[in-house]
Amino acid sequence: MSDADPSDTTLARSQAARRRRVLDATMVLAQSGGFDAVQMRDVATEANVALGTVYRYFESKERLLLEIMLEQLSGLNRYVTAHAIPGSTASQRVCVVLARSNAALARDPDVAVAMVRAFGASRHENADVVERVSALMNAIITTAIGAATPHTAQIARLLTQVWLSSLIGWAGGVDPIERVDEDLEIAARLVLGEQ
Repeated sequence: MSDADPSDTTLARSQAARRRRVLDATMVLAQSGGFDAVQMRDVATEANVALGTVYRYFESKERLLLEIMLEQLSGLNRYVTAHAIPGSTASQRVCVVLARSNAALARDPDVAVAMVRAFGASRHENADVVERVSALMNAIITTAIGAATPHTAQIARLLTQVWLSSLIGWAGGVDPIERVDEDLEIAARLVLGEQ
């Protein structure tokens, strides 16, 4: 016999459903107008929850957008761990994974730019989710590299930083997504010694 109170399970499911509605509402707003369209009051209205509920789960719109970024990268991580990544060299595999990520971002540019802006504008209170985003991208790149070397972790971190900074240039309208792919290919070949 379980000691768990069934009302605790119901409450947890209800809270998870409200949190999910808030994240889904954020996506809808970002799709319709990017970073500036994501306003906490509008998120609450779209999610059909009280404004206080939004703030209970997410203290800022940056946090909301970073959590969405984390979810999207989690999907990519599940994919790369379940499927063989094409490419005969580590840099080719890294480029395939990063190009796949960039193509997904380019399909929904308003959301992508909003997430990148949130990442670039993050404050100390969002350091934990920024760290999780970076750690997840490091893990994705490590998987793509394949065989571990003494420097794999440092290489993955460096390529994550190049990816994020390149995305800032794309989000700011400086570079097309193809340029991001090209920069990442050059960086991957250089740091992996596959010139």
